Amino acid sequence: MADETKSKTKLLDELEKGPWPSFVTEIKKATATNPMCEDLLGQLKLSYEEKKGHWKHGGLVGVLGYGGGVIGRYSDVPEKVAHFHTLRINQPSGWFYTSDALRTLCDIWERHGSGLTNMHGSTGDIVFLGTKTDELEPTFKELTEAGFDLGGSGSCMRTPSACVGQARCEWACYDTLKLCNDLTQAYQDEMHRPPFPYKFKIKCSGCPNDCVASIARADLSVIGTWKDEIQQDDAAVSEYAAAGLDIKKDVCDRCPTHCMDWDGKKLTINNGECVRCMHCINVMPKALRPGKERGATLLIGSKAPIVAGALLSSVLVPFIPAAELFD
Repeated sequence: MADETKSKTKLLDELEKGPWPSFVTEIKKATATNPMCEDLLGQLKLSYEEKKGHWKHGGLVGVLGYGGGVIGRYSDVPEKVAHFHTLRINQPSGWFYTSDALRTLCDIWERHGSGLTNMHGSTGDIVFLGTKTDELEPTFKELTEAGFDLGGSGSCMRTPSACVGQARCEWACYDTLKLCNDLTQAYQDEMHRPPFPYKFKIKCSGCPNDCVASIARADLSVIGTWKDEIQQDDAAVSEYAAAGLDIKKDVCDRCPTHCMDWDGKKLTINNGECVRCMHCINVMPKALRPGKERGATLLIGSKAPIVAGALLSSVLVPFIPAAELFD
């Protein structure tokens, strides 16, 4: 006779062990108030027991007038989970929210869906995980009344995303929030009514640190850069050295083009060989800064396919002055 004291989700319980947060734990918490989460946990348990995924691929479902924004999720064991559709919600540029806005989003989703969210998806969207077909229109209605709209899904212009840019980051070489908003407004039709044979992503990073990973995940990457020399404060460089930083080992020797030299007193930079990797600036932010002639590099062609492997972007336009990005 089976030990009835053992967990009903023995295999899933393994995913709750260790020091890291567990999605299983969060789904279990949600089952207390939402039966959809109980159903999801049951199907997930079955998948681990049978070593087989039970989600069917895609499905045509959406809201009136839109061809994107809703990702159909159907199960081949409908007695456990009939529908578990995903909604992508267009996020604000730079992911700036008020607490009231977040509460509004969560309240809408708890009324109409599973209450489970992903903040944020790889495209940048707010992701609502799991609802039924007859709840799509009521959810969409409440979202639009609250000032939100669906993002892109399918063969369309995916929701543009951006780092926080000049709103909070001193390294940003152009206004990422403005460009992201301008692109979002300009391509509303392409986002909501898929016109392409395949998806197309645009990501805006304010500097070469590329905090939105555009060089690896965007068909069109707009990465901030500068055209002139790195701004250098020699007194601050000396302060770093006096504080114990090994400038030769931790800065110069780690420069990918070895364009820097430290003789123990003076840091010399061959700016003509600099590839704007940001390493030296990240290590000595009080001593080094991006140049004053700022703008962006446009790159194309990155993908993150599962089978073929990652493809990084290639440079299309080496430098565009910041002001010309908005012409």
